[in-house]
Amino acid sequence: MNKWICRAARSKTMLFNAIVASLAALEGVFNLLQPHMDGNVYAWVSIVLVTGNAFLRTITTQPLKTND
Repeated sequence: MNKWICRAARSKTMLFNAIVASLAALEGVFNLLQPHMDGNVYAWVSIVLVTGNAFLRTITTQPLKTND
């Protein structure tokens, strides 16, 4: 498990998703962005985040699993 965490910490995809998840949790608790954005802009931000994840998945070349 420890090796998996080390590999996940070096993964751009995992780091990106951890940041997005953290920001989404903060947004859910504090509702900081949505009141200051039009609904369309808020939706586009969501689309950009999902697209970023999809792009990172396409360039991923190695699994996080270790065979230990």
